[in-house]
Amino acid sequence: MKHLENKVALVTGGSRGMGAAIVRQLAEAGAKVAFTYVRSAEKAHQLAAEILNTTGQTVLALAADSASDTAVTAAVKEVVGTLGGIDILVNNAGIYERKPLEEQTAADYDEMMDINVKAVFMASVTAIKYMKEGGRIISIGSNMADRVTGPGGTLYAMSKSALIGLTKGLARELGPKGITVNLVQPGPTDTDMNPAIGAHADKLRSMMALPHYGTVTDIASLVTFLAGPQSGFITGTSLTIDGGFNA
Repeated sequence: MKHLENKVALVTGGSRGMGAAIVRQLAEAGAKVAFTYVRSAEKAHQLAAEILNTTGQTVLALAADSASDTAVTAAVKEVVGTLGGIDILVNNAGIYERKPLEEQTAADYDEMMDINVKAVFMASVTAIKYMKEGGRIISIGSNMADRVTGPGGTLYAMSKSALIGLTKGLARELGPKGITVNLVQPGPTDTDMNPAIGAHADKLRSMMALPHYGTVTDIASLVTFLAGPQSGFITGTSLTIDGGFNA
């Protein structure tokens, strides 16, 4: 028996990069998986079809913009109504923009906090209305919550730092119900947003104990472990997976 068989999972921002890798691994572990996407409808449906072909698992692709709290809550409710519940929530959707502090605006703040923090909060508080004992909430943060190595990342680092407090608070709230809450904090990971052959890649590698980028599979493997029964005594913590960048 696959260790997530009969479980229902929702991954926000699951059409590409880390999100797509997480969706694949959860499905391979036996879960019924839904994921949200914003603009890449063709890529999202290609991913769903690919997983159906390789695992036999039907995957639900939902158009939902994490900038809208009503869209986020509606996605959770649609998963519950269509797949019969929700056991695992992976808050993966997020944005990153690095620019000088003096160029940041109130609109930049609102967008960053709405997607990187408010959406995580709203998805979580909606999901827990339906989660049973053994439920899992896993959010994707960033190692920049603990270490900012240069200018331009203040707003992003602040948004990801907020997830540490949210994770600890939710763990206390939900522990008596048997639901665990954890935060995964990736460092340099090879995606289209931060490619291992990018302009800043060599500089980042020089700051790591393991001088190579992580892969989306590395991140997805940790998430899939946290989603399973073996992680039942882990909650309220931030797990940094960054090749020693923050060591």
